[in-house]
Amino acid sequence: MAVNLETRPGGDTPGHPTSKDIHASSRSSRLNVITGLIGAAIGYLLGYWLGTDIAHNYARVQSTGQNNVAIILGYLFGTVGWLAGLGILNYPLAKITGRYAAEVGHEGGGASRYFKYTLDHKVVGTQYLVGMLIYFFTGGLFALGIRTELLSPTYHIWSPDAYIQIVGEHGTMMMMMMTSVITGSFGNYLVPLMIGSRRMAFPRLEAASFWLTPAAYIILLTSFVFGGFDSGWTGYSPLAIQAKAGQDSYLVAFGLMALSMIIASTNFVATIINLRAPGMRWSRLSAFTWSTFFTSFVMGLAAPVLLLGLFMQGMDRSAATAFFVDAHGGSAYLWENVFWFFGHPEVYILALPGFGVVSEMLPVFARKPLFGYKTAIAGMLGVSVLSFFVWQHHLFVSGMNPDMRPLFMLTTELISIPTGIIYLVAMGTLWKAKLRLTVPMMFVLAMYFNFLIGGISGVFVSDVPADVTEHGQFFVIAHFHYTIMGGLIFAFFGGIYYWLPKMTGIMLDQKLGKIHFWLMFLAFNSTFFPMFIIGDLGQPRRVFEYASKLTSLNQWATISAYVLGISMIVFIWNFLYSTLISKPPAPENPWHSRGLEWMTSSPPPLNNFDRIPIVLSDPYSYGDPSAPPVADLRVGPVPTVAAAGGGQINSGGEV
Repeated sequence: MAVNLETRPGGDTPGHPTSKDIHASSRSSRLNVITGLIGAAIGYLLGYWLGTDIAHNYARVQSTGQNNVAIILGYLFGTVGWLAGLGILNYPLAKITGRYAAEVGHEGGGASRYFKYTLDHKVVGTQYLVGMLIYFFTGGLFALGIRTELLSPTYHIWSPDAYIQIVGEHGTMMMMMMTSVITGSFGNYLVPLMIGSRRMAFPRLEAASFWLTPAAYIILLTSFVFGGFDSGWTGYSPLAIQAKAGQDSYLVAFGLMALSMIIASTNFVATIINLRAPGMRWSRLSAFTWSTFFTSFVMGLAAPVLLLGLFMQGMDRSAATAFFVDAHGGSAYLWENVFWFFGHPEVYILALPGFGVVSEMLPVFARKPLFGYKTAIAGMLGVSVLSFFVWQHHLFVSGMNPDMRPLFMLTTELISIPTGIIYLVAMGTLWKAKLRLTVPMMFVLAMYFNFLIGGISGVFVSDVPADVTEHGQFFVIAHFHYTIMGGLIFAFFGGIYYWLPKMTGIMLDQKLGKIHFWLMFLAFNSTFFPMFIIGDLGQPRRVFEYASKLTSLNQWATISAYVLGISMIVFIWNFLYSTLISKPPAPENPWHSRGLEWMTSSPPPLNNFDRIPIVLSDPYSYGDPSAPPVADLRVGPVPTVAAAGGGQINSGGEV
C-alpha cells in the first residue's frame, strides 16, 4: 500500500492534513451511539414521510390501513441514518469527494471506544460479545414468557395473538443472535491473533458488520409497536404476506443480519487467505480458524439467498408483486425452498464455530495433540459442502414431490458422516487423556454430551416415516435445542471462560463459574429432555392449549426453564463482578496453551505483536518435548509505514 505524498488543495505540506482537516477529524472522533440514534430518528422520519407520499400517490395503502411502504422505507432510511451518525460513512464519502479522509478507531483507551465506530478488531470482537449476550438474554426472556404460558393448559397469561408473537420474537431473536455469537465475538477478536496478523483485512467492513446488528435488534423489537408478526421465525407465506405491519420489522431486521453475515464472511475469508504470518501454513492453522474459514464460505453462499428472499417478500407486501402469492401466479411453496436453502446451512453456520471452539480447548485440557487434526478439518469441509444438499428435509410434509423424499433423506443421513468424524476426533483426543476439569473444560464435555443427544434425535426427524409423525411437535423443539443451544451456546460459554483472560487480563471467578455450569447443565437437560416425551405424546408447537395429561411434564419443563434463567443470573453476576469490581488479574497464559494468541500480552496491545511472528510449529504438539515453540517473536519483521485504516505495513508486505 503506497503512502499518498501528493499535495492536496489548501495543504501546505505534502501528505499532511490542514488545520481544517484536523478539526474535521476531531469532530469525527466524537461520533458515537448517541449521534447514531439521532441519525436513526432523522432517517426514519424522512423515510416514513417519503414512503407515505409514495403510497398515497400510487394507492398502496392496504385495506387494513397499514402502510408497508412507509414502514419499510422508514427502517431502511433509519438504518442509513444510524450508520451515518456513527461516522461509518465519513471515510467513503470523503474519498469519493476528494476530501481528507479522517482516520478513526484509535483515539486512545477507555470505555467510550466500545460505543464508537472503531477499526480495532479486538474492540469489535468485544462489542460483538456484549451485543450477542444482550440478544441472548432478551431471547431468553421471551422463552420464559412462553414457558410461563405453558404452566397450565387452560389458564392463560397471554392472548393467542400475543403468545404467537412472543414465539416469533423468541425464535427470530435467537436465530439472528446465533449466526454471529461465536464468529462475531471470538472470530473477530481471535482470528487475527491466531494467524499472526495485526488486523482484519477490511477493518471498516468489520466494524460495519457489527453496527448493523444493534439496528436489527431495535427494529425487531419495534414489531410490537406495529402489532407483532404471526409467521414465526421462518416467515412462511401466505401468513407473512397477510400479516400486520409488524412483519415488516421481521423482514428488515433479518435482512440487516443477513447483510452483516455477508460482510463478515467476506472479511474472514480475505483475512485468513492473505494475512497469515510467515510460516503459518494451512496445516498449522488452529481448528477454530479452520471452522471460521468454512463457516464464512457457508455464510457467504447462503446469506444472499435469505436476503433476496426477504426482499421479494417485502416487495409482495409493499409493491403488489406476487413472488409468493399463489392467487396471482406466485408460489408460497417457493418461499419454503428459498428460506430453507439458507436455513439448513445456517444450522452448520451455528454448529461449525462451536466445534471449532471446543476443538481448540480440548487439547489444552487433555494435554494431548488434537487427535486426527487433518481428519477433523476434512470433516468440517464435508459438513460445509453437504449442508447445501439437505434443505428439503424440512419440507417432507409440505406437499413436495414424493419422489424427492428418498434423495433428501439420503443426503441428510450422509451429512451425519462428516459430523460424526468431527465427534470421533474429540473422543480420540479424550482417550487416555489426563484431563484438567477447569470450568472451560466442563462446558466442553457438556457440549459433546448434549450434541450426542441432539444428533441421535436428529435421525428420527431426518427419515420420512418418523418425520411425518414428529413434524410440528415438541420433539422437534427438543432436538433443535439440544443441537444448537446444547452445542453452540455451551461452547460459547466455555469460550468466554477460556478466552476472557486474554481479552481483558481478568479471570472470572472459578467457583461461581462451576455453580453457573452445574445449574445451566442440569437445568438445560431438565428443561428440554421432557419435551421429547411431550412431543411423542402429541403436543404441537406454537399452540398454548394442550391435553391436561401433559400438565405435569409442562410444569416440570417450565420450572426447569426458570432454574436455567437463574444460572444466567449467576453468570451475569460473575461477569460484572469480576470485570468491573474485583478485577482479579489473569496470568499471561493461565491455561498453558500453545495457541499463538497466547504469545502476546493479555489484553493484547493495539497492534497485537511488536514483531510479526515467524511461525515454527502447529499449536497442538502437547506432550512432545522435542516440539519447537509455536512461533518466534524475536526475529520477525518490524512495521515501518503506517497504513490507511489503522493497520501497518511490514517489510514482508503484510498489511
